[in-house]
Amino acid sequence: MAISKEKKSGILDNLKKIVKESKSLVFLNFKGLPVSDTSEIRKTLREKGVGYMVAKKTLSKRALTEGGVTGEMPVMPGEFAMVYGTDLLDPAREIFTFQKKFDKKIQIVGGVFEGKFMDQSQMTMVANIPGMKTLQAQFVNLINSPIQRFVVALGQIAEKKS
Repeated sequence: MAISKEKKSGILDNLKKIVKESKSLVFLNFKGLPVSDTSEIRKTLREKGVGYMVAKKTLSKRALTEGGVTGEMPVMPGEFAMVYGTDLLDPAREIFTFQKKFDKKIQIVGGVFEGKFMDQSQMTMVANIPGMKTLQAQFVNLINSPIQRFVVALGQIAEKKS
């Protein structure tokens, strides 16, 4: 179905706003995804502060080009959707969980991270980065481990001397 020029202009303005305000974008191919699953994805993403938009590829490419994104744009086959958010990692991480859940029906095909185009493998790596709380816990554990072993060794030395 053809879209009027006014509607295309409105969609393009919305896409430009998304590209400008989002810290990261994830490009999706969703083939054979039922509407009920799409609604579940949208609802869950909305609760986490992440947006989901289906748009024409030509309008999306135009908005990305005008948005000043650098690098080589990944190939966007099939049906196209964008997941976006103000957090760097949330869009990729959240949609990656759905990619695992809906095997073969939804697939990350690329994205934009820190103002640069990324391909599928790079966006999958971004999606696998743990959250800030997890990274902080791992850091504390890393620092605490040698100190804890030292205290145990001192305790054993003190027991031998007694």
